[in-house]
Amino acid sequence: MPFTYKRIIVKIGSNVLTQQNGMPDEGRMQHLVEQISGLKKEGKEVIVVSSGAVASGRSLLSIPEKTDAVSARQLLASVGQVKLINTYSQLFNQHGLVCAQVLVTKEDFRDRGHYLNMKNCFQVLLQNNVIPIVNENDVISVTELMFTDNDELAGLIASMLNADALLILSNVNGIYNGDPKDPASSVIKDIDASTTGFSSFVTTERSQFGRGGMITKCHMARKVAQLGIPVHIANGKTENVLPRLLKGELENTRFLPDKSASGKKKWIAHSGTFAKGVVQINEGAKAALCSSRAAISLLPVGVLQIQGDFQKGDIVKLVDEQHRQVGFGIAEYGSEKALEKLGLQKQKPLVHYDYLFLNPELV
Repeated sequence: MPFTYKRIIVKIGSNVLTQQNGMPDEGRMQHLVEQISGLKKEGKEVIVVSSGAVASGRSLLSIPEKTDAVSARQLLASVGQVKLINTYSQLFNQHGLVCAQVLVTKEDFRDRGHYLNMKNCFQVLLQNNVIPIVNENDVISVTELMFTDNDELAGLIASMLNADALLILSNVNGIYNGDPKDPASSVIKDIDASTTGFSSFVTTERSQFGRGGMITKCHMARKVAQLGIPVHIANGKTENVLPRLLKGELENTRFLPDKSASGKKKWIAHSGTFAKGVVQINEGAKAALCSSRAAISLLPVGVLQIQGDFQKGDIVKLVDEQHRQVGFGIAEYGSEKALEKLGLQKQKPLVHYDYLFLNPELV
């Protein structure tokens, strides 16, 4: 069954772009650019989230062994990103296409205004037939500023741009129901919202040259799918992987999309790390919010406790009586006013339903 996606995010992992010796695989890169150019000629919009800066840097520099890991990564990434984007530029130029470099950090998703500025940048590039090449800015992204890996970044971009699909190119054919090296294991074709317990059958082993692993891919893919965007995980080293995947001719794992969420809810879903406060709710409020029967806002009468200092428009984290995460939302007013209204009936909602994202496992 072919897939008629119009706007596609293609995430290319480190292991796809890197040879066994850790050096860039420019032949693979050229083949992927040919495929993406083919999709563009079909009228599709393509945004590329590409790893490979550190590997590119490794091909240009030899680093003394005494260099610490963070400094080595910054050095290789800053040198390698130039080579990486230049290689992409030259390859796309052969097909009459222009690409643009977009380097981001987790901080770029910190507030609604910044988020919308970045979204506008992508839209201008797409309107002018430019292919965005996105990567984490490893030069300044260290420790807590880092994304889990580029899978997380690709998920954020897919949600931001309301993509029709996210295609994750890895070095395996998909998610297996056991160890991929075991002949008895097979690729799971479809994963829906009811699939749980990934850790029981997904290897925790990380990729050789990347930061992530299949567990993080699974959790990110499921989150994106629950926001209404299908996610495919396929082997990026397969010949003509992109056209074959879109024609339905290639073995891969597809995370089936749930109902679509609004643009603001998509932002809220990925903004939990920037929550300014914590709102503890009682069991009655939790049950009402998580009921699928109706759209319900969080009222002060269901609030037990307010922690942190937040203003109107800030992200707040919702937790239950056992301090388990219930969801995130945008505060309708600040923490000071919320404390005054604590437990009172007939008050304006603290978090309106339109700006509330609940933990999908609870709904």
